[in-house]
Parts: sequence; C-alpha cells; structure tokens
Amino acid sequence: MPPMSFDPLARLRAAAAGREAAGLRRLLTARGPEPGGMLDLASNDYLGMCGDPRLAEAAAAAARAWGTGATGSRLVTGTTTLHQRLEEALAAFAGAPSALVFSSGYLANLAAVTALAAALGDVLIVSDELNHASLIDGCRLARGSGGSGARVQVTPHRDVTAVRAALAGRRERAALVVTDAVFSVSGDLAPLAGLHAAARDHQALLLIDEAHSFGVLGDGGRGAAWAAGIAAEPGVVRTVTLSKALAGQGGAVLGAAEVTGTVVDTGRGFIFDTGLAPPAVAAALAALQVLRADPGRGARAREAAGRLAGCAAERGLTVSAPAAAVTAVVLGDPADAVAAQRVCAAHGVRAGCFRPPSVPRGQACLRLTGRATLTEDDFATASRALAAVRDHCRIAARAGGKTP
Repeated sequence: MPPMSFDPLARLRAAAAGREAAGLRRLLTARGPEPGGMLDLASNDYLGMCGDPRLAEAAAAAARAWGTGATGSRLVTGTTTLHQRLEEALAAFAGAPSALVFSSGYLANLAAVTALAAALGDVLIVSDELNHASLIDGCRLARGSGGSGARVQVTPHRDVTAVRAALAGRRERAALVVTDAVFSVSGDLAPLAGLHAAARDHQALLLIDEAHSFGVLGDGGRGAAWAAGIAAEPGVVRTVTLSKALAGQGGAVLGAAEVTGTVVDTGRGFIFDTGLAPPAVAAALAALQVLRADPGRGARAREAAGRLAGCAAERGLTVSAPAAAVTAVVLGDPADAVAAQRVCAAHGVRAGCFRPPSVPRGQACLRLTGRATLTEDDFATASRALAAVRDHCRIAARAGGKTP
C-alpha cells in the first residue's frame, strides 16, 4: 500500500518542470477563424485552399445529405459512395492502382506499416532516421508486443548506400523500406529513385509517406513518386494526407490492390476506427477538382518557400533548402527557437517552432511554409520579421549566448 502522503501526480509535475527547464514545454494556443492580422507561415495549407468557398460548400452539402459523421467503422456503416468516389479520384489523380481512405494520415501510416509487416511475415523494416513520428510508431508497433516481430534498422538520413547494405545483409526473408518523401521539418527530398532501385534489387517493398509532397511536387501536384517515375510500380506503396495541400482532414494509402486489400483485412487503424466524416470526404473531392483546374498551385507554393528561404539566408540565418513548401530556420537551442517564434509574432508572422523530439537535439528551429497564395506584401512582412530574428540572435549572442 502507498503511504498516506502519496501524491499520484507528483512525478508528472516533476517531469513537466524538467521539460520547462529544458525549453520543451508545449502549450495549446487557440486562434479564431480569422487570421487576426497575422501572416500565417506555420500552417500546412500549402496551396491556399483552406478558405476556398468551393470546399466549404461541398462539405456543407455533404453534411446536409449524409450527416456530420460516418457513423461507424469503414467495415460496418462508415463507407459511403462518397468514400468510394474519393478513393477512385485519388488513385486516378496520383497514378496509383487503388486507394484506401482513412480518418487521418497518421492512422494511414500506422495501418500500412503494421499490416504490411504482418503479412510479409519474417521481415526487416529499414527506416530513415528523420522519418515522421507516424512511420516511427508504425515500426515500433510492428516490432513490439502484439506486432509481427519485425526487426527495424534505422539508417542515416537519405543514405541509399546504407539502405542497400541493410537490405543485402538481412537475415529475414522479406523487407520493407519506409521513408518520408519530403521530410516534414527540414523540407528536403528523399532520393526516391535510388531507394526504389535498392528495394527492387533486394525484393523489398518501398513505402513512401507523401504528406508534404502530394499536391506540391510532380505534374500538377501528383506527388514525389510521380515526379520520380515510380508512382505505378507494383512494389511502391504511398500514403498521403488530405489535411495539408488539400486543406481538409484524413489520409489514404495508395498502391496495388493487394496492398489496400491487406490493409482492409488486417490494418487495425482501419478496422477499428470510425470512417472519415462525409463533409471531409466531400471537401477533399472538391480540393482535387480545384487542383486539376489550377495545376500550377504546387509550383507557386515551391516558389514561395524558396523565396522565404532566400530571405532568411540573406539575413545571415541558417536555413534549409526547400524541395517543396517547407523550410527550416535552424536556431539550435529550444529556448532560442521559442524566443525567435515570439519575435516573429511581434512582427505579425505566425511561425512554427519545432523542438526535440520533433527534431534532433541541437536542431530546434523555426519552420516556415510557403503558400501558393502569398502576396508581395506577405513577403515584405516575412522579410521584416526575419530581420528582427537576426537582430535578436545577435543581441543574445553578445549577451552571452542564450536568448533571454
């Protein structure tokens, strides 16, 4: 029995205090429906469609026709003809044999990794060290208790040679290579053609998370796998999110019918989750129609990210080269990144602040996202904010290194 003075929350408060001291405490900050005078460079609305009335009207019409929820899992009552239309549209647009829609991109990754690993059986999973948390968690589930017992080998970032070595040296019968297409914070692009060649040469499947490339890269936004010429390859599996470039909610697995069929049969994130709500399904369908009608949006988002990165570099800040719509201004220390975010806000810019475990230690940063609809006034505002960040960093350095 615990002593009478036992405080069940004491350890949680102590852990929170430790995160506070390390600059890793996270707070929820509510915003209203309007930007409130702030230039938003933190969101994933890469194509600028979140406020598009065509998407809103499609969602409203679906809510009136179908109700506000899917009412059950996809295998019970949660599959509607709208879901089927979206899956057909996604597959046709992305050049994939089939598609399977989920309530989130995170679940799509969890279900795809775990279901494929279980079906493959004696399997090695090769994972890039900077993969998104959803891929990492999928690997952990596949490896851990109740999973397939997969062995997971983490390879250095974007290192095709290391992937080849892992595949060549495996003792397992099967293998699965998993990677982001565009990495979510640094914004760099995976060497997809090289990874596909390595996977093909060693009889492995390749799973590509296109969360930050779908809608932005490839012909008309068809994704990084399309741009690399491997979208329809039978050994390629892709996951996409509907909540970034398509400005809605949900995710999908794209691949051969054998892949989507395996996930339907065995993917716990599919079987046991309520289906994507019909209004979100309809909004995604409308977003695909908008993108088809205006295929240059992805290129404009990439151009905007390049301009933001160039602006930061011109001011002496350390910045990543964006392959798509994401660029990172690296500050290093978490407290410095938090302070830089506050400086941006004071100058009218909402910037993302990424700290461990979202990024490796020593790589805390501001994450800026380009958007297809940014204006010249927006770039001028961003320029002033980045200049203020530079000045703040210089003052902090003269004061002894740490940002006050």
